Amino acid sequence: MSVLTRDEAQTRAQILDVERYTIALDLTTGEETFDSATVIRFTARAAGDTFVEVKPATLRSISLDGQPLDPALLDGNRYPLTALAAGPHELHIDAAMRYSRTGEGMHRFTDPTDGETYVYTQLFMEDVQRVFAAFDQPDLKSVFSIDVTAPEGWTVLGNGVAEHVGEGRWTIAATPLVSTYLVAVAAGPWHSVTTEHAGLPFGIHCRRSLAPYLDADADEILDITRALYDRYHEKFDEPYPFDSYDQAFVPEFNAGAMENPGLVTFRDEFVYRSAVTDTERQTRAMVIAHEMAHMWFGDLVTLAWWDDIWLNESFAEYMGYQTLTEVTLPRALHSVSAGEPPFPDTWVDFGVARKGWGYDADQRPSTHPVAPDPDAVPDTASALLNFDGISYAKGASALRQLVAWLGEKDFLAGINTHFTRHKFANATLADFIDNLASATDRDVHAWAEQWLRTTGVDTLTAEIAAPGPAEPAPNGNGQSWALAVTRDGSRPHRISVGTYDHALGAQGGPGHLALRDRFELDVPGDGTPTVRPGRRPALVVLNDGDLTYAKVRLDTASWDTVLTGLSGIPDALTRAVVWNTARDMVRDAELPPATYLAAARTHLPHETDLALVQGVLSFAAGQVVDRYTVPEDLPAARATLTDLCRDLIRRTEDGSRPGLRLIAVRHFIDAATQPDTLRTWLDEGTVHGGPELDPELRWRILTRLAVLGATDEAAIATALAADPSATGREGAARCRAALPTAEAKAAAWDALFTDDTLSNYLFTATAQGFWQPGQEELTDGYVARFYPDAIALAARRGPAIAEAAGRYAFPAYAVDPVSLGTGTRALEDPDLIPALRRKLVDQLDDLRRALAVRSAVALGD
Repeated sequence: MSVLTRDEAQTRAQILDVERYTIALDLTTGEETFDSATVIRFTARAAGDTFVEVKPATLRSISLDGQPLDPALLDGNRYPLTALAAGPHELHIDAAMRYSRTGEGMHRFTDPTDGETYVYTQLFMEDVQRVFAAFDQPDLKSVFSIDVTAPEGWTVLGNGVAEHVGEGRWTIAATPLVSTYLVAVAAGPWHSVTTEHAGLPFGIHCRRSLAPYLDADADEILDITRALYDRYHEKFDEPYPFDSYDQAFVPEFNAGAMENPGLVTFRDEFVYRSAVTDTERQTRAMVIAHEMAHMWFGDLVTLAWWDDIWLNESFAEYMGYQTLTEVTLPRALHSVSAGEPPFPDTWVDFGVARKGWGYDADQRPSTHPVAPDPDAVPDTASALLNFDGISYAKGASALRQLVAWLGEKDFLAGINTHFTRHKFANATLADFIDNLASATDRDVHAWAEQWLRTTGVDTLTAEIAAPGPAEPAPNGNGQSWALAVTRDGSRPHRISVGTYDHALGAQGGPGHLALRDRFELDVPGDGTPTVRPGRRPALVVLNDGDLTYAKVRLDTASWDTVLTGLSGIPDALTRAVVWNTARDMVRDAELPPATYLAAARTHLPHETDLALVQGVLSFAAGQVVDRYTVPEDLPAARATLTDLCRDLIRRTEDGSRPGLRLIAVRHFIDAATQPDTLRTWLDEGTVHGGPELDPELRWRILTRLAVLGATDEAAIATALAADPSATGREGAARCRAALPTAEAKAAAWDALFTDDTLSNYLFTATAQGFWQPGQEELTDGYVARFYPDAIALAARRGPAIAEAAGRYAFPAYAVDPVSLGTGTRALEDPDLIPALRRKLVDQLDDLRRALAVRSAVALGD
């Protein structure tokens, strides 16, 4: 399939104006294909040649202005339109299109729980042509009018209000001007909860088998949706530009969600079948906020080409976190009272769960500017690689720094000007910066060059001078101390500096600390140290409040205070900054992995913020223990992790903190080295003292027992019979691949790389089960096989499976120079498709980093 180049898109945009698509989809024609008939009305500004994209199973007919054309002229996914006369045209294309099992195009899913079938579109980037013929680029906006024929008993959802006109036929209201990739259809026997807000129909939808779980959370989801809708209307001058707001939770979705106007699609893991923490509910709410922000930034105003994808994602990421912090709800949500923000500080979760994603991506060879040069994104295949921690987390961090520097009033004024000038049209980075600049006297263009056109992470280091004679001091004690901040990097930063003293006799965690002062600082300054009155604080934290994007290094005395007093820092966001500092230091081989584990063991039992507990435990387990710890230290590291989880479980036996207990139980299961406790829990159906085992915990325990060789195929089959759901099938696939036998590994490898029948989710589950720390004797032989098999698989099955293979099927636990060498040589293979190449480059850099950390530990010993 030919990918669209930027030059081709610019040429076509100069030639064509596209007025309207009239699309008829027939979903009753079988399980493998559906029918797609498209009429495109467009105008050629001048005579010339162009092409239309379509990727059919069968191209039945094509005609232009009533004259039939030869279907055999289809070249891959392009049909040439040659010698096109200037003026209006009407193109008719009739085709049979293939359903997808990889979450691309028109995805088809049959629910194993009840046998019901659902289909939905995901048309991002270049997958429109899998569903209907189109001039598929974001700056050829058009009106879309869609009719759908569906089986009786199905409901059809679309970008506009859908009306059932009889005999399985549905008409979806025509859209305003939108880009091709934002068109959406979802059809099936949905369970729906509907309401009305601000004069518009609102709805949430899921598979019928998930109905009880959606109903249990419907009030929460709709309350959050309405509150966000109202808050965005307080921020934005332009009203919501579409005729309805539906949110469909769909199966086997590749992303977290997709911002289709009027019909946002979410992965249906957000319809919780099992117990979750408040942090996980916050994540769902943030995704709702993120996608709603896209209705303005992305849907109303759309990028002109994919080099500006950050304009969509960074804005939605920033606005989602910020706006969720600001809204209040009409009724109580869990432990939060009505009239209070449901999630008081979402930026803690951003700091610990998202920001590290940006930092990691920005230190790899594949890093790129937040706003890359257009020449760096020459086609859609390269553009797809930029949906990463830089476009989301780093870009959102840059915007947060911009707001801190510019002020929220001027920032909102600038983006409202942007919406007004470019609504229902396309805009570029230059447009965005010009509109921001119109609202302020600050040099936004210079800021953009320094923040958006550069790569890498700056490092800010605190240097504290010893106390000495002061200028006349407000406290009159005659002492002062001086702070100098050095910067390794090139960006200007406006930060808060927090100073803390030991709080003698106060209640709290070890070494409880009290805030003395918080002050603003520009970095770089004029080179003169900042002199502060009083004795030297016990702890000085740069970027207190986490308003900039930079790694932080504390002075030696402050770091000593952290090791004993981290959990005693009063503000969770400050603790997040310090934990991220520790995380960075481990990754940079500046802090031994064992020291990080010891800090977690000391301080997490006193931690009150669930996002911090989850983030620190995830890094400790997934990276510190499984990848960074040298083999001879592994027993002690695993024992520390297990003891920490056991301590958290003991501290929550009174039932006062169910979220913390759930996190601890999950991580205890994953870290267990002996099966006895897990077997007891599974047999009795409960953790002693709670919680009772729900499906997620049952499959988690069974997966760990499989890794330990303490279960078998018969037990997995029995569990699947008890939970024949889609997640049950994924759990069984994960367990079977995790069994420590040569036969199980061979069967899993064949399913992954040979038979090509696994859906995207079953592929991921199987890959997650295959590679397990401690099973190296069984899996070492597959390390070298991975590269040629994954390269061939990606070429056959495309970018979605390529990304899954690179992310989940990569031999991450083979941390040795031989594995690194094998992978590095594989990068020279000319058959590597871009999606897999990017994942391998990132994975191999992480492997190189793990080896460096282990080497530093060995040298330290």
